[in-house]
Amino acid sequence: MARLARFWLGALALLCRAQEGAGGKPGASARSRELQARLDSAIADGEFCFHYQGKFDTAQLRLVGLEALLRWEHPRHGLIYPNEFIGLAEQTDAIAALGNWGIDAACRQLAQWRAQGLPLVPVAVNISARQLCQPQLPAQLPDFVLGCLRRHAIPAGLLELEVTESCCIDDMAQAAQGLRRLRALGLAISLDDYGTGHSGLSHVRMLPIHTIKIDRSFIRDLGSGGSADCDTVIVASTLALARGLGLQALAEGVENGEQLAQLRRLDCPQVQGFYLHRPAPAAEVAALLSAGLVTVAKHGAMRHGADAQ
Repeated sequence: MARLARFWLGALALLCRAQEGAGGKPGASARSRELQARLDSAIADGEFCFHYQGKFDTAQLRLVGLEALLRWEHPRHGLIYPNEFIGLAEQTDAIAALGNWGIDAACRQLAQWRAQGLPLVPVAVNISARQLCQPQLPAQLPDFVLGCLRRHAIPAGLLELEVTESCCIDDMAQAAQGLRRLRALGLAISLDDYGTGHSGLSHVRMLPIHTIKIDRSFIRDLGSGGSADCDTVIVASTLALARGLGLQALAEGVENGEQLAQLRRLDCPQVQGFYLHRPAPAAEVAALLSAGLVTVAKHGAMRHGADAQ
């Protein structure tokens, strides 16, 4: 019942946002138009940046990777989170330019950390379904990625690309072809937000993925009763699926010790969330890279960076 209530509340929120975009709230619509009009110049002017969140081995909380989370440092509005501008970028060619910027920025940051003598872990960057499905982009993307890796002298194994499972991939065969070329270069491909889309098993079967990332909506109630039993079964079955297919699995959105303990009982190999590490700018991540693990206090990790994904 709780899961059904969340579903309908989410649907209502989407409807309200759609109405706002159609003119329900002129202020919100004006801001969206302003942001969309500035996207191209913002990319050119270097207004985007990454905050990085750690991914950890569940047993020892050893750092195994970082996810690069996009932020817009707007000169007038301050720090803007991707939920406010990614949808706008998807409506234009700006999403491809933004995705390319992200790949190059991640490689550049890895090179900077290496120059500082820090140990490196793979960095994951999100890519859009449009980058995989537009006629020329799937062929161009592997060449662009290879150029970034060579320009910054980064081994392919240090770059990971995340595809959101809930996104609509119009041409699965075309997307799979592009991703196979990327895998052939040595990159890992992750299926993000697994369980939230309408074709999850099709994505697992057809796309050359390396990792399944279990969506935070299935982690939220673990260890708290209520719908936890249902969520436990879903998480356990997803972990079994990953093991059976020889895939890595990671649970997103770990926000308390009860969730972490339950995931350990379920033998989930990797975890990510605010309880362990909050997204932080590159300069603040240096200490985490140097330590190589995280120590979780009674009330979770120390606060670093912004809370929102």
